[in-house]
Amino acid sequence: MQQDKVKEMAAGILKCGKNIIWLDPKEGDKIKSVMTKDDVRGLIKEKVIKKSGKNSQSRARARKLQEKKKKGRKRGKGKRKGTKKARVEKKPTWMKNVRSQRKMLKQLQKETPEAVEKIGYRILYKRIKGGYFKGKKYLKAAVEGKKR
Repeated sequence: MQQDKVKEMAAGILKCGKNIIWLDPKEGDKIKSVMTKDDVRGLIKEKVIKKSGKNSQSRARARKLQEKKKKGRKRGKGKRKGTKKARVEKKPTWMKNVRSQRKMLKQLQKETPEAVEKIGYRILYKRIKGGYFKGKKYLKAAVEGKKR
């Protein structure tokens, strides 16, 4: 029997496509002498006919890219697709900022109560809530009287 017919039979038995079937080139006469499906099954048992593994997409390049991104590369302006809001959520950053400022205000009240009282603890607290200060440094400067 012709090789392509044998491949077809083997594909039916192994439940895969014809292109995945591998025939041993050394056993050409054995393959030609095949007549029935039973003979093909016999050759499959003898490992003359095999199902070759499917080629899957390599992850090597993806891993290499991931490693570079971990180091902080490949994150420039040309690589960004979303807006700043989409890439970094606003609320968690605001919460982080406000919480650190409130903690700083408590600390300043303990260390220098008279400096905080000049402006007023409540007023400063409300200003923090309103986003008046960019960060802890600006809050400290305001309390120390460098800027109001």
